[in-house]
Amino acid sequence: MGNEPVLVLNVDGGARGNPGPAAIGVVASRPDGTVVRELGETIGVATNNVAEYRALLRGLQCAVELGAREVLVLNDSELVARQVTGAYRVKQPAMQALHAEALAALSRFDAWRVESVPRERNAAADALVNGALDAAGGR
Repeated sequence: MGNEPVLVLNVDGGARGNPGPAAIGVVASRPDGTVVRELGETIGVATNNVAEYRALLRGLQCAVELGAREVLVLNDSELVARQVTGAYRVKQPAMQALHAEALAALSRFDAWRVESVPRERNAAADALVNGALDAAGGR
């Protein structure tokens, strides 16, 4: 990944129950760690995997709004990271549409990377998910 503007996106999605009340969290920051946007939003009832994809899509939308040309996406969903990078096939028909939408969104950037990181390296995005669910009264 080359010149600015580069954006680092920490994204997380989660559901209480699977499926259950679900939310997403996005932390957008510069490579030096300066946070430029944070958001936590409920997304209705969804599975964990759907919530993870929806978090990725919302993070990419934020990156476009912020004018990023390159993105590094960090999430704690190995499944989503590996599906988006082509290491895993997407077998579930319901997930195929989200996968295609994610690839289309990523294609808008000059360069991108999606990496799975340990949950503790994604704590801020996870906290936004839980905060949104708590605020909405999700169990």
